[in-house]
Amino acid sequence: MGVLRRLAELPGHRRGKWVVLLLWLAVAVVASPAANKLTSVVKNDQSSYLPGDAESTKVLDQVSRFSSGRTFPAIVVAERPAGITPGDTALLQTAAQRIEADVTVLHGAVQGPIRSQDGRALILSVPLDGGIDSETLAAVVKTVRADLASPPPGLTLKVGGIAGISADEQESFSGIDGKLLLASLLIVIVILLATYRSPVLWVVPLLSVGMAFLAAQAVVYELAAHAGLVVSGESQGILTVLIFGAGTDYALLLVARYREELTRHDDRHQAMATALHRVSPAVLASASTVVLGLLCLFASSLASDRGLAPVAAAGIVCAFAALVTVLPALLAIFGRFLFWPFTPHAGQEHDAMTGTWGRMGRRIMRRPRTVWVTATVLLLALGAGTFQFKGGLSNDQAFRGTPDSVLADRIVDAHFPAGVSNPADVIATASAAGAVLSAAQTTPGVAGARVTDTTGTLVRVAATLRAANGTQPAFDTVERLRARVHAIPGANALVGGESAIILDVGTAAVHDREVVMPLILGVVLAVLMLLLRAVVAPLLLVASVAVSFLAALGASTLIFDHLLGFAGTDQTLPLLGFVFLVALGVDYNIFLMSRVREETLRHRATRRGMLAGLATTGGVITSAGLVLAATFSALSVLPLVFLTEIGVLVAFGVLLDTLLVRSVLVPALVGDLGGRIWWPSRLAAEAERVDDSEPFIARAS
Repeated sequence: MGVLRRLAELPGHRRGKWVVLLLWLAVAVVASPAANKLTSVVKNDQSSYLPGDAESTKVLDQVSRFSSGRTFPAIVVAERPAGITPGDTALLQTAAQRIEADVTVLHGAVQGPIRSQDGRALILSVPLDGGIDSETLAAVVKTVRADLASPPPGLTLKVGGIAGISADEQESFSGIDGKLLLASLLIVIVILLATYRSPVLWVVPLLSVGMAFLAAQAVVYELAAHAGLVVSGESQGILTVLIFGAGTDYALLLVARYREELTRHDDRHQAMATALHRVSPAVLASASTVVLGLLCLFASSLASDRGLAPVAAAGIVCAFAALVTVLPALLAIFGRFLFWPFTPHAGQEHDAMTGTWGRMGRRIMRRPRTVWVTATVLLLALGAGTFQFKGGLSNDQAFRGTPDSVLADRIVDAHFPAGVSNPADVIATASAAGAVLSAAQTTPGVAGARVTDTTGTLVRVAATLRAANGTQPAFDTVERLRARVHAIPGANALVGGESAIILDVGTAAVHDREVVMPLILGVVLAVLMLLLRAVVAPLLLVASVAVSFLAALGASTLIFDHLLGFAGTDQTLPLLGFVFLVALGVDYNIFLMSRVREETLRHRATRRGMLAGLATTGGVITSAGLVLAATFSALSVLPLVFLTEIGVLVAFGVLLDTLLVRSVLVPALVGDLGGRIWWPSRLAAEAERVDDSEPFIARAS
């Protein structure tokens, strides 16, 4: 313990601070090359994130056994409302020849042009090799689009299909690190300037968070390059906002306590040692809660969620490491000068109870039961919006705008059977080919089916759905098709394709919510019990954050439906939102209640401790909530619906936790229960014996 304590005091030591700074500078130099290569290992291939045991995943594994293999079909569509002309047909025939000559990653011949029954559209089906990486795929689609960039008057030419959608997604993620980094930096700088009112202090937390960001990127790159970790563009974006949000939160807490201690100590090193000693347990509990909550995602069946767990956890670990090492070292190096022009000096202590949060606390304590009941009713009312939750987004609904791939698919849906651009894929034993084909052709909702390939032992059937991919009618058709082909003896049939994939993701998402959410609540509860050494307080805190999550999800659902006009909500949003909001929401309660426990021990009175804790931490925790909410809202700079949804949900939920749960609901619960909040610890009996309600409130007023 003595060695650990000396190590903990090293960042604030007169000589140790320089050692810590030099070590972090060395880390930054070593980590920079790897951090800069993170984007090169990012993968946005949907199949990499599917549940391993899902039927659609098994189909993707099986198609590699066919000569046709797995393809990324690109669909070139031409539309002329007045009717396709012979010149239009000749134009697409020439385009097909040019594509076959120029594109080296074709997996078979270009099919078409195929004319629609209404005579107003043509399509070419361009089968691209399914093994190509996302960057090559995007480059090929860009080339095809460039060749078709100057259609004759009255003719619309677009490139869509899975290849077109994948290329547009890749374009959406291009520059993600730069865009989010810039947005996060600007947000943090503005809030730090407003919080500290110092022209120089904001630089130190930002430098610390920046070093943590470099270290985290390097760790994630090494895991992706050498340990098989799958990193998506979404998890890369979440890593950026999480580090800047959580890292700045931790920095705000330490800086606030350091400033407080500078008014009590002449020696800045002693002030830092005391501040770090007081803050570290709360920040360690907070970081542990978030990391353990994220690691619970390993229990999920969706590979996309499992992949996010180590990425985000690495970010939190690096943010915590920077907070307790390089940040206190920098603060100790520069000393009081950083706070100029409002420089704190020993003997300048002020009574926090006279401030805004002290006055708010006294008002809450006068009628605590009325306050917490009212706050709970408000949260439950917001949570009613979850009844309008619509899960599931098709590929063309994943964009906030209308890229070429979406326009192309809309044209195809208007003139051809909706599923023609990406039919359902049926794999079965070759001996049952006739029965499987017949079952597919006669399934309600299937426009047509044909055998596309065979290996001698397996047969591959393409079934075109009448409904648009990703819609409920398409899901219903997939389920009917599966029921029919599964019933064929000896066929061992499997059904995949885009609609089957979305359906399986939705099923897995429901399973993951049922498994992971209770696990996260259990982990958070255990951490709180260890920190507060009580049972009642942790149970109430976990319950308050869970209700807050429901309120945030309900309110966000209404925002998505009625303000932003999204077609639906990503299936994984509730689980990921739950992870971040429960773990991060508990953060603010940890910051508050750890200080309340400290003040309760000092005053031997719970309500006094609650008032003192709220008065001293109210401002800094509110600033921390604003930082985290604002950094997550930065995800909206990217034109993807899911990232916008997670940004809105987490931002709204964090503000709800900061401004209502932590500042009103929790103090009111503590005011109502008094010392019983610490049951079964000895502190409960000691604090309950003190009459600390009305007399203290009256004197404080």
